[in-house]
Amino acid sequence: MELQVEIKGGAMLVRLAGEIDLAVADTLRTSLEEELDRNPGVRNIVINLGGVRYIDSSGLGVLLGRYRRISGDGGRMFIVGASPQVRRIVEMSGLLNIMQEFPSEADALNHAG
Repeated sequence: MELQVEIKGGAMLVRLAGEIDLAVADTLRTSLEEELDRNPGVRNIVINLGGVRYIDSSGLGVLLGRYRRISGDGGRMFIVGASPQVRRIVEMSGLLNIMQEFPSEADALNHAG
């Protein structure tokens, strides 16, 4: 797994690559939580899944947990760039019912403020 995080105003842009599965879920969860703790002004999260080849239920659980954290404070979460295979998994999990999907980071960041 590769992880890049940028803070853009009130949004945290997260670029993921590789496989997001049980082997990396705890590391990903910890990294995202630390970033959120360091940046209390972040209200929204944009997750770029463009480089993700595979995501399993533990990876989806990490995303859902961060959604719950920010939505509790009125924030939103956005998904960008998922391949058809990864998008199908995210959609079947129901996450696209609670997270908006955008075609590009720029579009998502415009909505994220």
